[in-house]
Amino acid sequence: MNHFRFRPALAIAAAWLACGLAYGLSFAATCPAAQRPNVLFLICDDLNCDIGCYGHDQVKTPHIDALAERGVRFANAHCQYPLCGPSRASFMTGWYPDQTLIHRNAIHLRERAPNVNTLSQHFRDADYFATRIGKIYHYNVPLHIGTGGHDDPYSWNETINPRGRDVIDQDQVITLRPGQYGGTLSWLAAEGTDAEQTDGIAAAETIKRLKRYAQTGENFFMAVGLYRPHTPYVAPKQYFDLYPIDQIDVPTVPKGYLETIPKPAAKSLSRKKEQLNLDPSVARQAIQAYYASISFADAQLGSILDALRQTGLDDNTIVLFTSDHGYHMGEHGHYQKTTLFENATHVPLVIAGPGVHAGGVAETMAEMVDFYPTLSELAGLPVPPSVSGVSLVPALQDPNAIVRESAFTQYDIGYSIRTPGFRYTSWGNDGSGGVELYDVSKDPAEMNNVADDPSYETQRRRLAAHLRDRIEQAGAVPAGSRRVQVQFNRQLRSKN
Repeated sequence: MNHFRFRPALAIAAAWLACGLAYGLSFAATCPAAQRPNVLFLICDDLNCDIGCYGHDQVKTPHIDALAERGVRFANAHCQYPLCGPSRASFMTGWYPDQTLIHRNAIHLRERAPNVNTLSQHFRDADYFATRIGKIYHYNVPLHIGTGGHDDPYSWNETINPRGRDVIDQDQVITLRPGQYGGTLSWLAAEGTDAEQTDGIAAAETIKRLKRYAQTGENFFMAVGLYRPHTPYVAPKQYFDLYPIDQIDVPTVPKGYLETIPKPAAKSLSRKKEQLNLDPSVARQAIQAYYASISFADAQLGSILDALRQTGLDDNTIVLFTSDHGYHMGEHGHYQKTTLFENATHVPLVIAGPGVHAGGVAETMAEMVDFYPTLSELAGLPVPPSVSGVSLVPALQDPNAIVRESAFTQYDIGYSIRTPGFRYTSWGNDGSGGVELYDVSKDPAEMNNVADDPSYETQRRRLAAHLRDRIEQAGAVPAGSRRVQVQFNRQLRSKN
C-alpha cells in the first residue's frame, strides 16, 4: 500500500471572518476550528441506484439505508458525464465537462485546468487536513489499484493507495474479454475476508484516521473512494450467497428496439459487442456479481460509519455519499455506463450531518457539480465565483425545497436534460443526429421515444429551448480560469 503525506503552512482562510454571518446555520456561528464541521466524502465506483433506500427490493444495503434515515436522500441526482474520468473531474471542480475540457478517461486535471481550485483544495485553503483514500480522480481499474492513478496531488495533504488480494487474484477472474477486466463484464466470488480486499483495507485506513482525529480535534476533509462495484465485480463468496442465481431477473428489450432511437443513442448501447445479446445464464452471473459487490461495498461503508459514530465525530461531521455515475445491468440491452438514459445518469446521493434534516427525501433535481457549493456552504466557506453548481442546502434544511428545475448530462455528441416529468436528449449540433423525448411519468424505463408524437410537440419545443440554454451555461468559461486544450494519448492497451 502506498502512502503520501505532507503538511504545508496554510493560513486559515479569510472567509472565516464572516462564518457566523454567511448562512445563518447554527453550527457555523463561530470560527474556532474545533467547532467547524468536518467532511467525510464517501463514493463508490460505478454504483447505480440498485440500493434498498432507492426502492430496490433485492439488493441489500443496510448501512447506506441507515445513513439515509439520518440525513436527506436525493431522489433525482444526476451525473454530468456517465464516465469515470470526466465525471470525477467535474464534481471535484464544480465545473461542467465542457468547462474542464475533460471528455474521456486518462487525463490529469491540470493538463486541462492548470489553475483550478478543487473542492478538497478549497477546504485545505481553510486549514482543513485533506486526505484521499482510494479512488477519487480517475484510475484505470484494476490496472492502477495501489497507485496514484490520475490523481491531482494539489488536492490533498495525504494520500493512501490501498491494494488488496482482489488485484493479486486477478488471474482467477471470469471475463467476457480474455485478458481484460475493467472495460468489460468480469467477476470473481473471492476466497478470504473483507479485510484482505482493497476496499476493506481502505475502510481500515479510514477508521485509523477517524480515531486519530477524535484525539487531536483536527478538522478534516476525508475523501474515501471505494473501487467496488466497478468491474471486475470481486467480493468474498458470502456476498454472492445473498443472491441465489435462480432469483436473478435479466431485463429484456423488444425486437427492433434500437431502430426506434437515434443512431448515436443506438451506438452508445451497442458499442461493446461481446455484451450484446448475452446468454441469460451469463447475464445472471454478472448481475449476481454486481449485486454482491454492492453489498460488499455497503459493508465497508458500514464499518466506516460505525467508527464515525463510536468516535463521537458524527455529531460534527458532514457525510456525503454518492457514486460517479449510474450503470446499466441489461436495461436497454446494455451493460455498464456511457449512455444518456436514466440508468447511466442517475446517481445515489445522501447527505447527513449537522444542520441537515433527518430522514428526508428531496425530490428536487440535483447535479454533482452542486457538491462543491453545498459542502462549502455547510462548512461556512465562501463559494468561489468560478464554480458552476448551486447549493443544495435549502433542500437539506427542507426536503420539499426545489433547487433546480432540470439536471444536465452530456456524453459524446449528445446532451440531455432530466426534468421531473421528462427526459429530452439531443444528438449532434442542435439535434442534427436525432432527438429523444421520454414521458417518464408514463414510461420510467425510457423505452418509448415520443419525440415525433404530435401530442408532445409543445413539450418538445419547450425542452429543446431549455436544453439549448443549459448547453450554453455549461460551456461558459469559469471566472478566472486558465484552460489548455492539449491532446495526450494515454489510452492503455492493458488489462483495464
